[in-house]
Parts: sequence; structure tokens; C-alpha cells
Amino acid sequence: MNVQSVPAAEAIARLDDFSDILDARSEGEYELDHLPGALNWPSLNNEERKLVGTLYAQVSPFEAQKRGAALVAANIARHIERDVIDKPRSWQPLAYCWRGGKRSGSLALVLGQIGFKVSVIEGGYKAFRSAVLAALPELAARFDYRVICGPTGSGKTRLLHALAAAGAQVLDLEALASHRSSVLGMIPGQPQPSQKRFDTLVWDALRRFDPARPVFVESESRKVGNLAVTDALIERVRASPCFSLELSDDERVALLLEDYDFFAKDQALFCDRLGALTELRGKAVVQAWQAQVAAGETEAVVRELLQKHYDPGYAHSMTRNFTGYAGAKTIAPTDRSAQAMAELAKRMLEGLS
Repeated sequence: MNVQSVPAAEAIARLDDFSDILDARSEGEYELDHLPGALNWPSLNNEERKLVGTLYAQVSPFEAQKRGAALVAANIARHIERDVIDKPRSWQPLAYCWRGGKRSGSLALVLGQIGFKVSVIEGGYKAFRSAVLAALPELAARFDYRVICGPTGSGKTRLLHALAAAGAQVLDLEALASHRSSVLGMIPGQPQPSQKRFDTLVWDALRRFDPARPVFVESESRKVGNLAVTDALIERVRASPCFSLELSDDERVALLLEDYDFFAKDQALFCDRLGALTELRGKAVVQAWQAQVAAGETEAVVRELLQKHYDPGYAHSMTRNFTGYAGAKTIAPTDRSAQAMAELAKRMLEGLS
């Protein structure tokens, strides 16, 4: 038989050995989270899964299984016709579904009968999720981190990008979370992933790093938007050496206007997001900011946001949460430009060698 079951931990350790990873769950389940690089080959799509579930509950398991078998067979036939006909005999996929293995098992059975060597994850996605959560604390503790600190607008994310371009190992939690980690940090058109997806993305990034080299990361809070950073990672990062990134106020304002240009272009969106600060800053202050935005005075509002909202208490917060902040090495690019950040990244990496 060309189909074998593989424990989740073994599958995780061998992910790069498989020709393809096939997620046999519905597109909705896949969107919530999936294995790195997995292709979505639903044995039952969202509507079909709902239909079979309704039959199971309202008619009988037997009727549900008959209907489900017909739908699964038709879907597998479409996957084969679309994606398998041109595969060589050496193609060796890994398949999984939610937990029980019926959906991935059906797909694997047909592929195995064709002559392909197919592996199926024992316990499916649920076992994979458990393995990821179990592995994250050990993975987080494996690395030495270098924390980029600096007030809002100082260019921390730009510096991380420059470090990555220079060959450094970078864990960009904001990019993984699709959020810029502040009350105004939502990115239009980019919804945040699920917590499960975020955990998988962090795990996937960490597992690819070399423990012999430092990992650069931004001084994040425990939550990035609506997503929580695993305790083991945030505690490790907060106990790590820090850099303090400095940029002039004028450069910070200009940088924010560039990076948050969607607020400058969409006054209604900016005013709406400013409303989230009402509880912290008071109704009168927020309404004044909104009036300024409506009058086209966006730059003045950004400057005042730095002075009255973001900067107060920043150093105290860093000192309280990051043990290495008091002794942080000050770093300063000549300006906010990509070239200046690249030059700073180069100097930082030379200092580590």
C-alpha cells in the first residue's frame, strides 16, 4: 500500500521532504490556518460540508455519509484532473484534514491507488496545532534576540526591513500580524489573520532561523492589534539586549505621513480611527483632532498625536517592560530614507561581527 500515517511531530520535522502538502479541509477551515505551504484541495467545500452536517443531524449519519461520499469522490476527481495528471511517479505528497482522517484518507487512498507514495498526518490539523503550541516555547528560547526600541515614527519597521535586506535574521511580528501595533495600526484592506494562523506564522519563521545568529525584533507589546504574542517569546524578547533608535520629530512626522498615507488620503477613515482614542484622550481633544483633519491639517494632528498620545510615558513603559532598555545602545540614521536605514543596518551588523 502506498499510503502511510505519519505522527504530527514527525511530519513537522520533515515538511521540506514532501513534494506538496495537501489540505483536504474546506476553504473556510484552510483560511483560519493551515500548514506552511499547504495547497487547499477540499474534499468538501464550505457549502458541501454544511449540507452533509445538516443531513447528519436532521436525517441520519447513513444518509449523510452517502451524500458525502458522492461529493468527495467528485471533488477528488476534479483535483486529479486539474493538478495530478502531469505529476511524475516520484511525486510524494503529505495530506491532512481536521482530525478523523476521513477526508484526507479518501484523497490519499485514490492517490495511493494511482501509484503515488502518500503520507497522512495522524490526528490531522488538530494534532499539528498541538505540536506547534508545544514547540513554540522551546523554539522561542533557542535564540538570542536584539530588540529595536524607539518611539512611534522613529523607523523601527524600516530598520528591520533594512536589516533583513542586509542578510540579518528578522522576526517582523507586525508583518505577520498584518497590523502596525497601535490604536491606529490597522491596515486598510488587510484583515488580521486568526490567532491560530498568527501562531503558525511565528512558529514557521522561528523554525527557519539559525540559533548561532541573533534575531532582530521590534519592541512589541504582548498584543499586536487583536493578536497575542506567545508568552514564552515575549518574555524572552523583553529580557534581551536593546537598541534605542532615534530620529528627529520632523523626520518622524514625515515618516508617519508616508507610512500611513492612507489616512492622509482618506479623511473619513482617519477621523473614524481617531474616535478609538476618545476614552484615553477625551471627547473634546479627539473632536478637535477630527476637525483639524477635516480642515486638511493632517500633519499638525500627527505631530500632536506624537506629543500628546504616543510619546508620554514611552521611556517609562520601555524601562518597565524591557530589562535591557536602560542600557540600550543609541542608534541614529541620518534621516528616514531607505538609504539611511540601509547604512545604519550595515553598521549594526558590522558591530556584531
